[in-house]
Amino acid sequence: MDLPMHSIFTGTELCRPFLPTREFELSKRFYEALGFEKIFDGEVAIFQAGSGGFILQRYFQEEWAHNFMMQLMVDDLNAWWTHIQSLELAKNYGVTEPKAPAWQPWGLRVSYVVDPAGVLWHFAEHNRNTPHKE
Repeated sequence: MDLPMHSIFTGTELCRPFLPTREFELSKRFYEALGFEKIFDGEVAIFQAGSGGFILQRYFQEEWAHNFMMQLMVDDLNAWWTHIQSLELAKNYGVTEPKAPAWQPWGLRVSYVVDPAGVLWHFAEHNRNTPHKE
């Protein structure tokens, strides 16, 4: 007998997308500076991010990397923005200057950060007043 799909999930599952890197070592330093915890370092690097995470791989395809986006939901975007600014990411990692937090039409306040491979990160603040699930 097949179980309904909602019965298969137990709550312990973890999605970890594979992110591209142009320069693997530089990308690892970038994410460590942001505060992500590196929990594995080998042919790939696995980073923990709250209840989720991601895997840095030694693969780069420019069109894919520049169209890849990640979202990190945070409780205090002002604190994150202060931290992001203190890192001088553009100067120290050769990335695009991060964008300051601003309200977006979909109801979230978001700051944008681009990693060394061109992956666009949305640092978004939890907003319990949005009509959609975050």
